[in-house]
Amino acid sequence: MSWYLAVLKNYAGFSGRARRKEYWMFALFHIIVALVLVGLGAVIDSQIPYLIYIVALIIPTLAVTVRRLHDTGRSGWWFLISFVPLVGGIVLLVFTCLEGVRDVNEYGADPKLAPQAV
Repeated sequence: MSWYLAVLKNYAGFSGRARRKEYWMFALFHIIVALVLVGLGAVIDSQIPYLIYIVALIIPTLAVTVRRLHDTGRSGWWFLISFVPLVGGIVLLVFTCLEGVRDVNEYGADPKLAPQAV
């Protein structure tokens, strides 16, 4: 949960790097919350809470994805590959699963070497 909140605190931070753990823990909690809101929407017969949540988290989701791409040594513009039908999403998935650059790159220091609040 602290990883999820850390991404939300860095709401629109597109600079820097995000390690795999930060990205995937955020993704896990994001999916859990979305599923709970879809279930709630089915009970109350309205998907408005889910839609509000998705719209509110567009920027933090994009920001953490860009920071994850930075950690692998790629520009944040690689996110646009996800719009290529069939293969784009798979390529982005592979990029987010790859280990980050172990040394300082043009986007900053290795986040694994920095102290983390867990």
